[in-house]
Amino acid sequence: ASALDRYGPDFRYRQYAAVRHLPVAVGGVAAVGALVAAAQVPPARRWLSDRLKPGDGPSPQKRAQSWFSVRFVGEGGGSRVYTEVSGGDPGYDETAKMFAESALCLAFDDLPETAGQVTTAVAMGNALIDRLRAAGIRFRVASAR
Repeated sequence: ASALDRYGPDFRYRQYAAVRHLPVAVGGVAAVGALVAAAQVPPARRWLSDRLKPGDGPSPQKRAQSWFSVRFVGEGGGSRVYTEVSGGDPGYDETAKMFAESALCLAFDDLPETAGQVTTAVAMGNALIDRLRAAGIRFRVASAR
């Protein structure tokens, strides 16, 4: 994206996860480390694989209670803009919407000509945002400073 004129040569992208309490962060890192280590040992890997069978997963009631919220910070020209994308269950429902709407957008919408490997924003832009909004995923400007 930084190669495109509309983003400019100073475009930078970073990603991180925020947690409110240090013990939660330490516990999360430890859990991921233990899971990766256990997956390297065949008996532990088999045990982990047996925990969830194909078709297992959260109930419709649990999925109805799940949600996601992703914040983005854009800086430029001395200003900072915070935006947010949010929706329902990210593990099943919203991911399926994103894939399906992306496929429909690529198949049926009038999109700008691009070449090579491009980001979703460059390939589909506002056409995809319109589709995702219609499917119930929310996009909003949280604040600007």
